[in-house]
Amino acid sequence: MFRAIREQIDTIFREDPAAKSVIEILLCYPGFHAILAHRLAHRLYQWKVPLVPRVLSQISRFFTGIEIHPGATIGRRFFIDHGSGVVIGETTEIGDDVLLYQGVTLGGTGGESGKRHPTLGNNVVVGTGAKVLGNIRIGDNVKIGAGSVVVHPVPDNSTVVGVPGRVVRVRSEAPLDHGHLPDPEGQAIDDLARRVAELEGLLRQLIGEHEIQHHRER
Repeated sequence: MFRAIREQIDTIFREDPAAKSVIEILLCYPGFHAILAHRLAHRLYQWKVPLVPRVLSQISRFFTGIEIHPGATIGRRFFIDHGSGVVIGETTEIGDDVLLYQGVTLGGTGGESGKRHPTLGNNVVVGTGAKVLGNIRIGDNVKIGAGSVVVHPVPDNSTVVGVPGRVVRVRSEAPLDHGHLPDPEGQAIDDLARRVAELEGLLRQLIGEHEIQHHRER
């Protein structure tokens, strides 16, 4: 248990430059509190202890603003940055070295049974407010942009943005820069506007040629 706590603290120091001391992490990091509470609740859940795991998860939610169902399986060195509004469903599976920002939902799409929540591979980053929904797999080394809604599987080494989420980059080693994410919808609109401008220019040219021809015939 102490080894797990030490590893979690080291993870926070690595991921968050704002962390200044162990005492600060122990007292001021809701993501740290939420994951420790989940480790205990998940163990009780595996032992099929009735009710208590859910009660622990709800107490943790009350104090941290982070809701993690005790049935969710979470790997090592997991970090929730800030964390308010994060929701992780019962059948979610999360690999190692995964980073979630505030407002992330790993949820279902409704009306499902059995495995109904996503599976995240190793070294995945999910940006602020992103939603990953349904029994889908998010591959290793995937980056999901802020505000994206992902409802389809994502291959390894990809960057996903948009609503619905689209793969816009593959095998990117760069960190997830939320201020400079590709915008597929915006790019499509820009391309359409350029095409309209080209057609307008061509139309004006044809009208001009027609007027000149008409003037000559007169």
